[in-house]
Order: sequence, then structure tokens, then C-alpha cells
Amino acid sequence: MIVIKSERLRSVLKLLIPFAVIPLLALFGVTIAGGKSYFIISLTVVALSLLLFIAGFNKRKIGSRRMVIAAIMIALCVVGRFIPFFKPITAITVISAVYLGSETGFLVGSLSAFISNFYFGQGPWTPFQMLAWGLIGFIGGCLGKYLKKNKVLLLIYGVLSGVVYSFIMDIWTVLGYGEGFNPDLYLAAIVTALPYTILYSVSNFVFLFFLEMPFGEKLERIKLKYGI
Repeated sequence: MIVIKSERLRSVLKLLIPFAVIPLLALFGVTIAGGKSYFIISLTVVALSLLLFIAGFNKRKIGSRRMVIAAIMIALCVVGRFIPFFKPITAITVISAVYLGSETGFLVGSLSAFISNFYFGQGPWTPFQMLAWGLIGFIGGCLGKYLKKNKVLLLIYGVLSGVVYSFIMDIWTVLGYGEGFNPDLYLAAIVTALPYTILYSVSNFVFLFFLEMPFGEKLERIKLKYGI
């Protein structure tokens, strides 16, 4: 397990990767590259997600143990995508972020999208899904100390996460037409996707309501036992 010792470098990576590099990479893939290099771009996003994860710790032992837990949460997310209509991937990503940190949250969300799409279908939309779920996890981790203490705030964040995911994916929907970004078309895409956005937000609410406490308690015990 590689460790980045420089605190300044870690801080820069933790800002640039999720909020600049990966978004620009996703936009590049669907505009300039025309969606043809989506798998290479998706693999690059995987590498950047791992680099972001590595930037989240300064001890090899802690990083290795956190990686094992993250792998388990990713596996649960992938299996959860097979549940029809209600899917727990966002809830598990948020819980991972709240209890294990923002970098872990981004990794869980991003890799869950990439791995599960080997079944659901890889395409130019994959980097946008990786970005959407990754950002939901990262921001959830940044707000972790507040979301952990207040169940109402956690549930509100889950509902808003459904909206954020839809807004990001609607950008891909508009750009996928190959005619650039059209605000009117974007608004139409948001309105058309509204039933799915509501369903997705409700599912996030339900899964967070029932899963946060049992998952959270187990993650806290694991953190205490293994010094994570």
C-alpha cells in the first residue's frame, strides 16, 4: 500500500481529484472524445479514485485495513444494484463516507458504479455515474460529524443525494446528443426524469433510515478494534 507523506500534497489531491480532474475527464469523454474512449476514461477514474483514497491516510497499516472494509462495502453496493426499483447503493456509500471518511466514500461510490456496470452495461455514462456517486460519498464524508449525530440531517442528505445524482446524470443525457450543452434541453431532461428522481430519493431515505444504525454500529466497533 502506497502512502503519501506530504500533508500539502494530500490536501491538494483531495480537492483537485473529485472537484476538478474527474469532472473534466468525464466531460472530455462525452464531448471531445465523442464517447468512444469511455472504458479507458472509466479506468482512469478508477485510478484517480484509488489515488484519492491513498491521500486520505498517512500510515500504511490504517490504509490497508480501511481498504478491506471499503471492498466489503463496494461488494454490498454492487449486489444492491440488483434490487429492482429501490437500490441501496447511495445509502451504503453515504454510510461508508460518514463512518470511514470522505475519501473512502468517494472510492465506494465510484468503484460500485464501475464494477456493477459490467453487468448493467458500460458506456459513456459510466464516468458520470462514478462521479455522481463518488461526489455524494465524498461530500457525505465531509459532513460526517454532523450527519452521524443527527439522523434527520442524514435522511435529508439522502433525499438531496437522489436529486444531485439525477442532475449530474442529466448533464450526460444532454451532452450525449452531441450538440453541446443546451439549458432548455437540460431542463426538459430534469422534468422528464422527475418520477425516477423522486423514487430514487425515497429509496435513499428508506435505506438510510433502516441501515444507518446497524451498519454504523458495526463500523464503529471495527474502527475501535483495529485502530482505523
